[in-house]
Amino acid sequence: MSNRTVSAKETAMNAIDAITLEVTDTAAAEAFYEAAFGLGDRLRVRATDAPTAGFRGYALSLVVSQPSTVDSLIGTALAGGATTLKPASKSLWGYGGVIRDPFGTIWKIATSQKKDTGPATREVDEFVLLLGVADVAATKQFYTDHGLTVGKSFGRKYVEFAAPEKTVKLALYSRKFAAKDAGVDPEGSGSHRLVVGGAAFFTDPDGFQWETAAA
Repeated sequence: MSNRTVSAKETAMNAIDAITLEVTDTAAAEAFYEAAFGLGDRLRVRATDAPTAGFRGYALSLVVSQPSTVDSLIGTALAGGATTLKPASKSLWGYGGVIRDPFGTIWKIATSQKKDTGPATREVDEFVLLLGVADVAATKQFYTDHGLTVGKSFGRKYVEFAAPEKTVKLALYSRKFAAKDAGVDPEGSGSHRLVVGGAAFFTDPDGFQWETAAA
């Protein structure tokens, strides 16, 4: 355990207000994300030309209520230019698939249900940032030191932090498993092209940048 004194500012940092994706064409990205997912202010874009290659070390996950909603969101994204990494299918845990959007971000869209219980909707129940990290235990400690509260933890394999409703949930697992889960090679370099919006400025142990949501 760390003996570092945690400031009041850090203790207040218990939620992710927004995710900002850095892209080369902001107008095209805004149009795509609004049509595909409709996440409102929780997903933002800004311009960059920072080099990036291969796996960026994270995926964005949309958790929904039933398979038809998974199919609807994936279908709209593919129609807008996304590509399939893992086709939507049933699994031990439910139903879901993985895509890469036209700007390089990986999205996992899934439900714990294997059958539809009503008409298809486009409602997203949870928006989750899945970080692939070098040391799950060390990064878990880093984030608890910065004011996040652990909701679920499975040793060094997976950690999920609690989050208020209508914010973005944070989860951690190993970079190797994150890549395998997404269906991509774990190698990558350059910019993550991701900025996490919370209540403080800092960079985590794996180089993911946080800044105040207002910025």
